[in-house]
Amino acid sequence: MDVSQTLETEEDQLTCLYISLYHPQQGAKGMFRLLPLGPGAGHHAHPADEPLRFGRDQQACIFALADPRVSRKQLSVQAFRTPRSPHLQFSVQSLSQRGRVSVDGVSLVYLERFDVGSTALVKFGDYEMLIRVERGEALASFEVLFDVREGRPSRAGQAEAGPSIAPVMETGWSERPADLRSHEQGPMERQGPMESDETLLYVS
Repeated sequence: MDVSQTLETEEDQLTCLYISLYHPQQGAKGMFRLLPLGPGAGHHAHPADEPLRFGRDQQACIFALADPRVSRKQLSVQAFRTPRSPHLQFSVQSLSQRGRVSVDGVSLVYLERFDVGSTALVKFGDYEMLIRVERGEALASFEVLFDVREGRPSRAGQAEAGPSIAPVMETGWSERPADLRSHEQGPMERQGPMESDETLLYVS
């Protein structure tokens, strides 16, 4: 391919990640108050070669959650490319050694990642995060736009069926089927503290 064909111009449209957030106690405790929200927040531009990290550690995570029960680094969303697609693709990776993260019904353990399509429903603890991808031509960066929902995205008709492939470890494909992994990990909604060795006691 000609190198000139890969160069971006100012007119190239950025890929946008629309991330809808839900937690049952957001109204009372403001779990998302550290995130860029509201009409004035606009789109957050982010370099494509840097992962979006979510967790309670404001130094380690670009998007921090104001919740002591969340792991210091809970999960990341990473852009990547494949030879089969000219557009940015995205994966979700679990960064918590003790907390559980699920993507479209598939439970991920530490450092496992899951490649998402145009939409993905991510769960950890009582949190739900619906990610929608709007494709663009630009490759060096993408945009992120947040909104908070009053109801669970999973109850708004979002499909949660598991994929046909297992999640991926940093060192290769998992050998366990996705449906077996989900059965072993158990339900997500009644999780306790994400990382007991790193987490402060939660005070209601």
